[in-house]
Amino acid sequence: MVQLIVGEKGKGKTKVLLDKVNTEVKEARGTLVYLDKSRKHMYELNNKVRLIDMSDYDIQNSSEFLGFLSGVVSQDNDLEKMYLDSFIKISKVKDEEFAEVLTRLNTMGEKYHVSFVLSVSKDEKELPESVKEMILVSI
Repeated sequence: MVQLIVGEKGKGKTKVLLDKVNTEVKEARGTLVYLDKSRKHMYELNNKVRLIDMSDYDIQNSSEFLGFLSGVVSQDNDLEKMYLDSFIKISKVKDEEFAEVLTRLNTMGEKYHVSFVLSVSKDEKELPESVKEMILVSI
């Protein structure tokens, strides 16, 4: 399952995402992973959440990003949820491939029983119709 937290840059999506992960970690049975563009929010995350700083990795495009995520999923059989902050920036996804990448993420999630929560710096009306059903919060 893929859920989106959408809104323009600077509207508070990261705070919503951090609140969500810190609330959900209390009841999680498996591992929670938080991907971000830096370590800036490290001290705001519960210490049971694994932070991956994507600036440590040389991801060039969305295919490489999906491969990276597949690697993370394959290394942790207890992985329950992944939270992806600044999704467009860390995934290198282009506008024209956005819906396809989310579909592939959704397929990966169903196959391996992992949920993905993404913060996306776009207004709801800028998103393709096919992904609007994935919106959890629109700011």
